[in-house]
Amino acid sequence: MGRSRYKFGDITAPHFMTCTVLQWIPVFTRPETVNIVLDSFRFLMDEGFQLYAYVILENHLHLVARSERLDRDMARFKSHTARQIIDYLETNHVHMILDQLAFFKKSKKSDSRYQFWQEGVHPEQIISDEMMHTKVEYIHNNPVVRGYVDRPEHWRYSSARNYNGEQGMLDVCKQW
Repeated sequence: MGRSRYKFGDITAPHFMTCTVLQWIPVFTRPETVNIVLDSFRFLMDEGFQLYAYVILENHLHLVARSERLDRDMARFKSHTARQIIDYLETNHVHMILDQLAFFKKSKKSDSRYQFWQEGVHPEQIISDEMMHTKVEYIHNNPVVRGYVDRPEHWRYSSARNYNGEQGMLDVCKQW
């Protein structure tokens, strides 16, 4: 992915990744912006993207996923979601967030008025079942550690419900 110092290992292997909104701006506080992310995951999943775990918090998200070209699919995900969310913010006149996205935009990003995501996804290749279990637990416990909920499955925008035998917002792949 671009200029990031973080590199994918085997791009067909599962990776733990983090996507962070520029300057940690809280954008995912509205169901509409979260739904853009969920719809983008659904689209990629229809094309063979395997999502093992995810959590969406107010200004970042974590996931474990794999695909035949994970680097390309994550670039597509970030590009699409950035454009859709910026369009949503413009349509709904959310000037405070738009002004921040413009102000903090990297100077080399001259092709756009705004920058939504921080560069890179900080990929970590999953190399064992133990590592997969550790990363899935980390993802699901993120809202608990932050004090938002008492139990992981209480966080709506997470795959914790899926792993608890309940219906989640997305159908994730629990076999690895």
